[in-house]
Amino acid sequence: MFREDIAALSTPPGEGGIGIIRVSGKGIIDKISKIFIPFSAQEIGQRRGFSLNLGWIIDDDGSKVDEVLLGIMRAPHSYTGEDVIEINCHGGSMPIRRCLQRCLDVGIKLAEPGEFTKRAYLNGRLDLTQAEAVIDIIRAKTDRGLKLAVQQLEGPSHFIAEIEDQLLRVNAMLEASLDFPEEVGDLDYAETKAILLTIKKLMDKLIRAGQRSEIYRDGLKAVICGKPNVGKSSLLNALVKKEKAIVTEIPGTTRDVVEDYINIRGIPVRIMDTAGIRQTEDIVEKIGVEKTREVIEQADLILFVLDAGTGIDKEDMDIFQEVDQSRLIVMVNKEDLERKEISEEKLAELFRDIPVIRASVQKSIGIEALEEAVESRVIQGMLPGDGMEIMINLRQKNALIRSREQVESALITLGQVPLDCLGVDIGGALETMGEISGRTLKDEVIDRIFHDFCIGK
Repeated sequence: MFREDIAALSTPPGEGGIGIIRVSGKGIIDKISKIFIPFSAQEIGQRRGFSLNLGWIIDDDGSKVDEVLLGIMRAPHSYTGEDVIEINCHGGSMPIRRCLQRCLDVGIKLAEPGEFTKRAYLNGRLDLTQAEAVIDIIRAKTDRGLKLAVQQLEGPSHFIAEIEDQLLRVNAMLEASLDFPEEVGDLDYAETKAILLTIKKLMDKLIRAGQRSEIYRDGLKAVICGKPNVGKSSLLNALVKKEKAIVTEIPGTTRDVVEDYINIRGIPVRIMDTAGIRQTEDIVEKIGVEKTREVIEQADLILFVLDAGTGIDKEDMDIFQEVDQSRLIVMVNKEDLERKEISEEKLAELFRDIPVIRASVQKSIGIEALEEAVESRVIQGMLPGDGMEIMINLRQKNALIRSREQVESALITLGQVPLDCLGVDIGGALETMGEISGRTLKDEVIDRIFHDFCIGK
């Protein structure tokens, strides 16, 4: 299928113990044999199956470039489905560059981003959902995200396959009623409706599971907000487990947004400490307050910090009225103080149906409860424990949404329009589902998908 042989560095550039150059194509064994001298007398092209060969990459004049370990994986039992060679050279910039250049010298071209995985897909080694799982594995930020991506790589989703099978069943019933009305009879509308409702229900679950997997893949933005000197910077430091933000007794210390990434129960969280929101004449602090309002508007989750010692005042309530309460978790800090000005009754009255955590950042009290509240808030309404353990990216989710719309249209018009009109919706839903596995995608869309991969993968 592919005329050109390709090569690329598959390990990160820089200095390390080993650098791996991956080569794929029909003629690579003969080409690499021209620049490789094995320690054993047997030529590398004579060995069958998988093999590891210790030897030297050599220059045009026969001088040695680097001692390498050559791994050979023959088609079709390789990552791309073609002959694949992996050159394990020393991990310095010079040996890697020289070994890669020797591959290019013998007529192997430099691979484009994602070209190895693209060949694996086009050669039938992976379907498109498996291929996209590769990039999810590389970019996974937590163990949970990695587990879901690896699960997707193991094989096509049986949920997607079930939807396609049921749509094919409805399509076959339609065509049989259209083409052989005397032998088959009229379409069984009750059975068709039941199948379409089952399909729609499964699609709904998958779409919601896709929303959940977006969080495990991309993470969420969480903003710590509140009036000055309530302990926002101390909370950031406690969550990231290092002195990320400056903490003083002086109100208004934080002037800019300070952020870091943390892992809360498998959820990657971009946590941001912000300037205390208040009326101020200080120009720099005023800019910081405006930035705070901007990041709060963009945040997925808002951690609203109160001071148990000073109580809830007008400044607190003004901030509370500004933020989206559906994204809110309230944390009452400084619970270690002897005098507490915030009662349980007051909290229940003001923050009905909003999670409230009583904590002391200084004494490390309530941090675990806060993490539980974050996890609960994130997965709320996303069907935990329903068996939908699947990684769905934005492209796949959009295809599901469009296919669901066509199924919904078929349900609405069932029994009211001619069968060939109904077949347009069913056929369209099937074709849209084919975009998920890649069966019905156009070449330019496939190129766009693999363009997001790193070079060498």
